Amino acid sequence: MPSHEIVEIDESPNSNHGFSFWNEPLLYIRSSVKERTLHMKKNTSLSELSGSLGDLGTLLPILVALSINGQISLTSSLIFGGLWNIVSGLMFRIPMCVQPMKAIAAVAISANLSIGEIMSAGIGVGSMILILGITRTIKIIEKWTPIPVVRGIQLGAGVTLIIKAADMVRKSSGWGGSSWKWNDNYEWAILSFIFVFTFYSSKRVPSALILFIVGLIIALIKVFRSDSILPSASFNYPEVIVPTLEEFKVGFLSASLGQLPLTALNSVIALAALANDLFPERSSLNTVGRISISIGLMNIIGCFFGSTPYCHGSGGLAGQYRFGARSEVSILILGFFKLILGILFGKTLTSLLNYFPMSILGLMLFVSGAELSSAARNFVRKGDHDDDETKKKNFTLVIVTAGLLVGFQNDGIGYIGGMLVSLLFFITHYFQHRRSSD
Repeated sequence: MPSHEIVEIDESPNSNHGFSFWNEPLLYIRSSVKERTLHMKKNTSLSELSGSLGDLGTLLPILVALSINGQISLTSSLIFGGLWNIVSGLMFRIPMCVQPMKAIAAVAISANLSIGEIMSAGIGVGSMILILGITRTIKIIEKWTPIPVVRGIQLGAGVTLIIKAADMVRKSSGWGGSSWKWNDNYEWAILSFIFVFTFYSSKRVPSALILFIVGLIIALIKVFRSDSILPSASFNYPEVIVPTLEEFKVGFLSASLGQLPLTALNSVIALAALANDLFPERSSLNTVGRISISIGLMNIIGCFFGSTPYCHGSGGLAGQYRFGARSEVSILILGFFKLILGILFGKTLTSLLNYFPMSILGLMLFVSGAELSSAARNFVRKGDHDDDETKKKNFTLVIVTAGLLVGFQNDGIGYIGGMLVSLLFFITHYFQHRRSSD
């Protein structure tokens, strides 16, 4: 192609512009950058900004709890969280969330793990998920997992988020009385609930952004009134942390093994299914292999600098989508915001974030759980007939998987139970078919 010829830009998501990187790299890169720029400019809006905040209900409580106790570096967590947001946006081209690993965080808080042990847990999970992605083993697991079992994992994860959201709200002060707190109470939760669901289907009202601003104002007032230390600007940077062999052993055995099934099933397989439901035009980008490799590299790199272990997650994607995110623009905005906060303020943000109302964060987490749970409505497998018996069996698989997951608080148990019931249904159907054909 002559250098003076005008290059027409095809804005379709998987366009190769009529030429390949290997044949004409400069033209490919130029047209790709131009297409990306036009796409992001077109999608820059308040709705995307609101959607970027849709996963704060998971992010903030974990970061605050672990950073207050010195179990992670808030500076590194913000900087690397921002970097992973930006990389994920450019890599997957959807509002792919980046959230802390919840199972590791829960064990870390309850068992008071050291920063080295938490980093070891993240490196352990990241390494195993990376191996599953590189060897394509995760693809085999996805291929042989029935759609109703995947939907059951999504439903169970959504209900679990709803339960955690309710627990967050309950821990805030109740109705009136001497213990009533003006900044965090049931009244704020109810007002937020009414506000979000009043504008649930509206694309013009950035509900998450409005709730975040309200919560931030409340936190600032509380900091001023309590004479707490305000965040101070300075240059902050990550510091290298190398876990000892003993810390790696404790972290791996106590936290990595419990996080692995949650990451593999909810953060990879269920996430890929949800991403392809919401963004079918990006299906070639959002594969289980790419997601696994992304999670693996995030933790193998970030955890050596004290960052909290990160993963992607179906709940975070559902929350960001519900609050307005429709493209990678949302998490690119969030990523740059985290980077700036981490570099300029770092750990001094802890006092401010600690006063952010749990009642508002809990409501945002509740909406994320409800949105993720609703994905389970599409539980019919390809090729299945629409007869009532097949629908009943498929829905039973969804309920069994979700019920075991929620009941035992373990994705692995939910997955194994759902797969076992699916196998039993297959065997009984096979013998019934043979008997009827004889």
